[in-house]
Formats: sequence, C-alpha cells, structure tokens
Amino acid sequence: MRRLTIIAALAAAATLTGCAATTTQPETPSQSAQSQFLSSHKLQGLSAEQIIDKLDAMAIADRPTDMTASVRVDELVLKDSTGEVSLPLPADRFYVSLAPFVKQSHECFYHSLTTCRGEMGNQEFQFKVTATDGSVIFEGTRTSFDNGFIGTWLPRGSQGTITVTDSNGLSGQVPFGTGTGAATCVTTLQLT
Repeated sequence: MRRLTIIAALAAAATLTGCAATTTQPETPSQSAQSQFLSSHKLQGLSAEQIIDKLDAMAIADRPTDMTASVRVDELVLKDSTGEVSLPLPADRFYVSLAPFVKQSHECFYHSLTTCRGEMGNQEFQFKVTATDGSVIFEGTRTSFDNGFIGTWLPRGSQGTITVTDSNGLSGQVPFGTGTGAATCVTTLQLT
C-alpha cells in the first residue's frame, strides 16, 4: 500500500509540474554583458547583419570612435575599452566590403566598420557580381558609403568576379570567394 501511495504522489507531482507555467531563464553573465555592451553603443535589438549594415553605411563623422567592429568570416567582433562581444553571422550569407580606387588603397583582410577608409566615398558605380559558372548574382547601380566602401551580402561558398565601373567609365575587376578563410575586405580593385 505504501508503494502505491508513493507512486501516486510521484505521478501527481509530475502532472502538476507539466501544467506549471514555464519561466524564462535568466540571462547568463555573458548574455548580460553582451546586452550591456550593445546597449551602451545603441545597437541593442539588432542582429549582427543589421549592425554591419548600419555601421558600414554610417557617415564618417557619426562613426563611433570608442569601439571597433571587425567583420570576420563567420562572426562580427565588437570591442571597446570594457570588453569584446562576438555575434554570429548568417550561415547562408557572407559580407564583402569592397573599396574601388584609382590612386591609393590600403591592405585589408577583415573589414573594419569603424576605421577602414577607401578613396571613392559617396560615388555611384555600376556593380556586377558574377559567379564562376557565369551566372549573375547581382547587377545594378550601387553608391559607395561615406567611407569609400561598397558592402554587399553574397551567398556563402560562392566564387567569381566583381566588376565595378564609375561614372567616368573607369572600370576594374577582382576575384572574390566567400568560403572559409576568405577576406571580408577587398581593397585591390583599381579602376583604370
């Protein structure tokens, strides 16, 4: 009899537990630090993709000087004097930021959203991305950001060429890849 009472009590407890309202798990210390970091830079509630788009398109005068933001292959790394936050990038998309130039450029591999500067800011270009199989991924007019870069999201795992032509007819082409170990910052496209 005692055994049946214990089994009945356990079954009742399991039933009550199954019907209880679920509670939200509190933030872990790392999640709390991340939230504080993003909030302090007015980036709370934004995905890594949205942060990249916002910072790269921001006017140079408005860019944060107390934070760096580096676009890596699979993460966005944000740093300031208080610490570092890493946000994952989309599994199917890869960010490439390209700075066409005529006279001067700089070496770059991982694009810095807060410090990289290109020669040709706020200019209109014909922009074409072609995969190695000849299919056109994107073709149209793009205007470079204030920092001289043209940012674009491409399919992950693709390869091909990017062709850029300015309003004076100067043109250039550069290969790209969006696989493991690929650059997110392309500063080798000289227009001639």
